[in-house]
Amino acid sequence: MIRFRDLHKSFGPKRVLSGLDLEIRTGETLVVIGQSGSGKSVLLKLLIGILDPDRGAVFVDDVEVTSLGRAARQETACKFGMLFQAAALFDSMNVGENVAFGLKRRTDLDEAAVVKIVADSLTKVGLKGIEHLMPHELSGGMRKRVGLARAIAYQPEIILYDEPSTGLDPIRADAINDLILFLQKEMGVTSIVITHDMVSAKKVADRIAMLYDGRIIAVGTPDEIRDSPDPVVQQFLLGRADGPIKNW
Repeated sequence: MIRFRDLHKSFGPKRVLSGLDLEIRTGETLVVIGQSGSGKSVLLKLLIGILDPDRGAVFVDDVEVTSLGRAARQETACKFGMLFQAAALFDSMNVGENVAFGLKRRTDLDEAAVVKIVADSLTKVGLKGIEHLMPHELSGGMRKRVGLARAIAYQPEIILYDEPSTGLDPIRADAINDLILFLQKEMGVTSIVITHDMVSAKKVADRIAMLYDGRIIAVGTPDEIRDSPDPVVQQFLLGRADGPIKNW
């Protein structure tokens, strides 16, 4: 469903991606792991068109989205829903308005239809009847789930999760993992999860890809990644300071 081909991206002198290749299959959950600052979130921004690559191409359903004009790219972006790292809720809007935000921008639905979809989306993430609450009244886990309700409200084909368990205690993080699995089964979506939480990665992934030094150095099932002979992969999985990955 998604292909990254020979992607290169730098910010000034800092090289982030250097010839990255990766494929995501329709209906799977692919988890991308790697060090902080390795380019995992940059990969998502290239996919949805927030950034352009210096070189290379991104394909969605065999359409090269990196070659599209602005209007066509925005149309392709409607295939995606995204859960941002810090949920990215609008503090001036209540929960219902936050969840409805994308619906009102991307559809011509009347108010009654929007209200119903908002309620259904919140129910799917276990937050029935909280439309009137403001973001500051929510716990961290609730904010993440509201962000997820917003992401699924317009029935995307692909959901992107940027560090979904960051900032959550292990119980709330596992609740988010369960939601990722539920939505894949319930909606049949293709999912890309960016994380360095290996507990989450092992639970939700059909396959795991490791990003290191600007490239994908290993791809496989959780068991295949666990048994990888690559010393870089093993150092990351075991969280060791000593090894080929430099600390600073």
